[in-house]
Amino acid sequence: MGDFLKALITGASSGIGLDMARYLATQKHELILVARDKQKLEMIQEQLPTKVTIIVADLSNEQKAKELYVIAKQENIDILINNAGFGDFGYLPDTDINKDLDMINTNVKALHILTKSVVKDMEKKDTDTYILNVASSAGLMPGGPLMSTYYATKSYVRSLTEALYYEEKKKKTKVHVSVLCPGPVDTNFNNVAGVHFSVKPLKSTYVAKYAIDKMFDEKMLIIPGKKMKLANFFSRFVSNKFLLRTAYNVQKRKAS
Repeated sequence: MGDFLKALITGASSGIGLDMARYLATQKHELILVARDKQKLEMIQEQLPTKVTIIVADLSNEQKAKELYVIAKQENIDILINNAGFGDFGYLPDTDINKDLDMINTNVKALHILTKSVVKDMEKKDTDTYILNVASSAGLMPGGPLMSTYYATKSYVRSLTEALYYEEKKKKTKVHVSVLCPGPVDTNFNNVAGVHFSVKPLKSTYVAKYAIDKMFDEKMLIIPGKKMKLANFFSRFVSNKFLLRTAYNVQKRKAS
């Protein structure tokens, strides 16, 4: 890891993205923070003890994602953290199709555009660079009844990122690729999705620091918390139907 790197973080105005920005700022890395809320970004820019550039963008708009890549290329970033994303709750036929499509555009399409474009530039560098894609423990499951679109998007993120990790290793580049798959985290996510957690969530500050440290350690799959590590391990020994039933029961409790 170099002394001072330049990191671009999407979804940086709150939650894990903001706490990642705060942690990287303590290490004096330069930051480019992306979110939809200009006022929040400006407040964060004033508070952090490092150079911070802010970009206001709604990444559910494909063109905005492509424009953001142009900036990333111009800025010659060393770290890309795709954190922007959201979820929704309900039976698939009953949820808002427009919200579903915005979710797919944000969670999948924008992440794909930025990852695919930025990695090409990073491969040309002779220094260590990093891509951290934020998925979820949902991405480790076969599906998520009552949050089906969200689970599907996070499975995409995990699958794409792990494949890219292996490709970069085979190419012997200095691009280090990681995917973060946390369980429940104490952020604004549940308010947007319209649910509340049925188990005690991890602190966002802990998850952010753990993820950044493991990213710099070049770990492919990052799962914070002992409980989620155990759950992921034991999930290998049960059927998909059992996991689907478990996911349904967990989501059902969130709504109660």
